Amino acid sequence: MLVTIHKDQSVTVEDRGRGIPVDFHAEEKKSALEVVMTVLHAGGKFDKNSYKVSGGLHGVGVSVVNALSEMLKVEVRRDGKIYFQEYHQGDAKAPVKQIGTYKGDATGTKITFKPDHEIFKVTKFQFDTVAERLRELAYLNKEVTMVLKDEAEDQEEPINLRAD
Repeated sequence: MLVTIHKDQSVTVEDRGRGIPVDFHAEEKKSALEVVMTVLHAGGKFDKNSYKVSGGLHGVGVSVVNALSEMLKVEVRRDGKIYFQEYHQGDAKAPVKQIGTYKGDATGTKITFKPDHEIFKVTKFQFDTVAERLRELAYLNKEVTMVLKDEAEDQEEPINLRAD
């Protein structure tokens, strides 16, 4: 996983997972991606065959980040296609759209967000605080390597903690 703090204090989190599903969600009448990004408890983390450890709280993680962000962009690489959707203060600006294709097995999700300055008094990320949280997550997810980059401070730290 790569986490980048940008000069404008937006943050990008990029993983190499399966990619958030983008199929049409019949009950919600919109993409499963938009449901995950906007509806509390919509994640699949509690399916016994899915994730063993959740970094969020009862499936609310990314939808809460979205709701508290002035801007959030999500790109999903899945099934040979690249999908994109953008949000403003938690609301989709447009439906999910396919923006390209790729070859190989480079699946995953890339999310860039900027905290909403109307909600938070301080929107500057502290490298040490983010690094400590990533170390905690790395401990819970033994096979994950995390890299934190801070473009504003020109810092980079590979966080490769294994609990074995």
